[in-house]
Amino acid sequence: MPSDRRYGSRWARLVPVAFITYSLAYVDRANYSIGSAAGLAKDLHITGNADALLGALFFLGYFFFQIPGAWYAERRSAKRLIFWSLLLWGVLASLIGLISNLYALYLVRFLLGVAESVVLPGMLIFLSHWFTKAERSRANAFLILGNPVTVLWMSIVSGYLVHAVGWRGMFIAEGLPAVLWGFVWLLVAQDDPAQARWLAPEEREALQARLAEEQRALRPVRNYREAFRSPPVILLALQYLC
Repeated sequence: MPSDRRYGSRWARLVPVAFITYSLAYVDRANYSIGSAAGLAKDLHITGNADALLGALFFLGYFFFQIPGAWYAERRSAKRLIFWSLLLWGVLASLIGLISNLYALYLVRFLLGVAESVVLPGMLIFLSHWFTKAERSRANAFLILGNPVTVLWMSIVSGYLVHAVGWRGMFIAEGLPAVLWGFVWLLVAQDDPAQARWLAPEEREALQARLAEEQRALRPVRNYREAFRSPPVILLALQYLC
């Protein structure tokens, strides 16, 4: 495999982009509790039951659209999927700052769950098209690191925004960056090495050959019921729940 520095630039070019994308998704998912405490719940007369329903609606959309999102990313384009997801969730997150009706908030929270549901499966598939099996765990670790790192700064930034522009301004200010970042993503990301003009031709071919060889070695899943009953799959699901 070529050792030219540009080959290693996958890490410098793609991993930070994936990290920032996942981090932005977490901001627009997690800032609801801050906005609620800052006046959203009071202004929209959100009771405890309504608040629980708002959380359930988000994860209802999140649950049902992960697998369709993964299917589209694998068979069509992870790049396009993430781009449209960024635009949609950025607009929806900002829209919370303009809402004055609880039922409209129900709808927006559900749609926000739908928009963000495709991010993690889409990003994992995107990285699998760029990094070999030996590299993938490290690339995925950098991606998932977006969650805890976001928690470190989100509370400070959100608190400042609430103090400066109120809870409505906070949602708008934290939603718009996802829309802007969508166009950065569109320019920087490519679905696979074949589309990367920043790699030399021999480097593209070597990486594609290695990834194709690994893909051929994988045993195809013919029975999804058996796959879901597989002990490793069950353990991974339980670990994620914890």
